[in-house]
Amino acid sequence: MILTIRHETVYRYTAPLAYTIQQLRLSPRSEPQQRCLAWQITTAGKLHAFTDAFGNLGHMLTITGPHDEVRIEVEGVVDVSSPERGRLQDQNGLSPLLFTTPTPLTAPTANIRDFAAHYLPGTRLPTLDGVQSVRSDDLLKLADAICAAVAYQGGATVVTTSADDALLLGRGVCQDHAHLFLACCRAHHIAARYVSGYIDPGSSAHAESHAWIDAWVDDDDFCGWVSIDVTHACFLNDSYCRLALGRDYDSAAPVRGVRRGGGDEKLEVHVSVASSPSVQ
Repeated sequence: MILTIRHETVYRYTAPLAYTIQQLRLSPRSEPQQRCLAWQITTAGKLHAFTDAFGNLGHMLTITGPHDEVRIEVEGVVDVSSPERGRLQDQNGLSPLLFTTPTPLTAPTANIRDFAAHYLPGTRLPTLDGVQSVRSDDLLKLADAICAAVAYQGGATVVTTSADDALLLGRGVCQDHAHLFLACCRAHHIAARYVSGYIDPGSSAHAESHAWIDAWVDDDDFCGWVSIDVTHACFLNDSYCRLALGRDYDSAAPVRGVRRGGGDEKLEVHVSVASSPSVQ
């Protein structure tokens, strides 16, 4: 599938800023199931490319001198294929053990441990030192349970909302679904990682800017990373473009930064994703 993506992020301020620095993870990952055909980031200031510890392609944006707006425009075309049952050909060489450690956003509280115990099987033999094995079908059941427990509602949470807070609230968005899934996995020492990117929403009302997870599974015919969209309780297919992965939102956020001055801030985000068949 060919995905044509446009993403505009605009920060407006009530007073001039003297300095802005933003860390951008807005470029598609280079992976076997997706190929970037064209991609461009347009913004004021200077962009310096880097690759982070998780293999994400990023840019450091710096803007100096008085300004009252930061506008970041991204557009491009990505050719995406559909891996069988979301199975990834992982090539970054990172140990799954890196993705078993809880974070403040994915801490497995007592409430989460109780929730996870209903949907994840008991401990099995580890597939790697300290990493518990799990089947992909069990993880889909967990995704279904999370969708039932945390209804999708835009604006109900913020980027600092933890998995436990979202579960108690019973409402959230894709980011909260992903964090709760990660927290459940970490309660059972199952390796799982956060993924940010885009989705062609089709007839769904869910936003084109999206978040989901990868989990390390041990099926009868496959052992490795499987990508699961928790919000839709399905495996990754050719409707998804992967931007970045990490332990949680904080390490895979599309845009993060700090500023000097500016007064109050207003954020506007516009994303569109259109699909067409790949040319063979």
